[in-house]
Amino acid sequence: MSHSSSDDFLVMKGISKRYGGVHALQDVNFKCARGKIHAVLGENGAGKSTLIKIISGVVQPDQGIMTIEGKPALYTSPSAANDAGIVCIFQELSLMPDLTVADNISIANPPRKYGFIDQAAQIHRAEELLAEIGCEDVDPRLRIRDLPLSRRQMIEIAKALGKRPKVLILDEATSALTSGDVEKVYAMLARLKAEGVAILYISHRMHEIEALADDASVFRNGRHIESFAKGAKSNDEIVQLMIGREISAHFPPKPAARTTKPLLEIKNLSWENRLHNVSLSVGRGEIVGLGGLDGQGQKELLLSLFGVLKRVSGDVVIDGKPHKLTSPREAKAASPSIALVPEDRKTEGLMLPMSIAENLVIASLDDLSSGPFVDDAKVSDAVKSAIARLQIKIGSSDDAVSTLSGGNQQKVVIAKWLMTKPGIILLNDPTRGIDVGTKQEIYRLLRELADEGAAILFYSTDYDELIGSCDRVAILYDGRVVSELEGDRITEKNIIAASLNISAAGHTAGHERAHHG
Repeated sequence: MSHSSSDDFLVMKGISKRYGGVHALQDVNFKCARGKIHAVLGENGAGKSTLIKIISGVVQPDQGIMTIEGKPALYTSPSAANDAGIVCIFQELSLMPDLTVADNISIANPPRKYGFIDQAAQIHRAEELLAEIGCEDVDPRLRIRDLPLSRRQMIEIAKALGKRPKVLILDEATSALTSGDVEKVYAMLARLKAEGVAILYISHRMHEIEALADDASVFRNGRHIESFAKGAKSNDEIVQLMIGREISAHFPPKPAARTTKPLLEIKNLSWENRLHNVSLSVGRGEIVGLGGLDGQGQKELLLSLFGVLKRVSGDVVIDGKPHKLTSPREAKAASPSIALVPEDRKTEGLMLPMSIAENLVIASLDDLSSGPFVDDAKVSDAVKSAIARLQIKIGSSDDAVSTLSGGNQQKVVIAKWLMTKPGIILLNDPTRGIDVGTKQEIYRLLRELADEGAAILFYSTDYDELIGSCDRVAILYDGRVVSELEGDRITEKNIIAASLNISAAGHTAGHERAHHG
């Protein structure tokens, strides 16, 4: 899409950024104009967040240049970017919960009088900014912690407005808002646009992008694929650009569909405002995938089944018996037992200073003990067989687990939980950031475990993985199951359409639900 050069306000040329072996951005050229809303589209891992982090000074690119109004503009810190008028609103809030609304809004440069913070001026300023976004009902003297999430998100937006941005970046900034608030944000964006602010808008809500964006750019695998003006492409064409055509990994064959009685049944599970009446079943020998864009309640669903979250409502039935899972200990003690392979192996799954062997046996010590003593022979056999089964590449099992590659660390986490001989295995995006060879070993292992009778619930942000390894896939959107796909209905197109909550091929997501009871 060619703009006249007078229009190009922020321009990026040849921007690249690597993290280890991964290209987060590769030779990206990108520009946005004043007085326009530019949507940035792409799947998880497409490079959108790295792009924003570079524009807003959170990270520096390895190469490339950025200019604003023709002048070089790479920032070494977020505050330097803020000073230059680049302001971000993220879906993760940056507010201080113990401070008041007014304190938070003016935190960067509070109004002063005689050298002290002028409280009255600060409250007045907060009232003006809140009025600007239609939130007159919020008392600036309230503490952030006493407000619901949707109000906090609006305060985040008011705080950003107070910095009088020239470039405003919204990253999934409406995900927590009520529909009334979303309308207010639309109105505010229209005003800023009229004032000549350049607005970058990142969202997976296609209806928002249709309503708001003047231009759109699609990113995929760290590359800028294409930019186009509003209305130039259909939703289908946009989805096609987002997917591209990468060669898929090799997956073990799936068994023929078989009706097994569910080993795990979830009925109307709800938690806070993150999960809403989720119902789902997983049979013995079945791998059920959880799909959808990141942050739609998949992790909360797994955590609630593992007893981590408090005040979950709804019923969980294991092998025909109702269970109240209020702690991981109870989940492990259920019959059959439940294991959770967490997403962040470094902080949640492993004790990095400890040895590989210690990490492997930590979850199953009860089974490897005789009375109060750990049985060393049992431990040594168990460690050997786990390392062999998962083909973990190690020097010695006494080495610190931190010496292993990411893929092998992840295998240690999986092996550790398999040693508890779970009948129900919950996996939270277990192959994120792992090389292709290791991924394939993990797929093989999951199918083997299912064939041995385990029930597996598997959240993945990788569509190929869901298609290649799952017998059924439930797609979550906004904490609800919006679609359940099985057999040859598990296609990239159907998964993406359901993930964006738009209908595939003229069906509405509501008609898609062939639920089994």
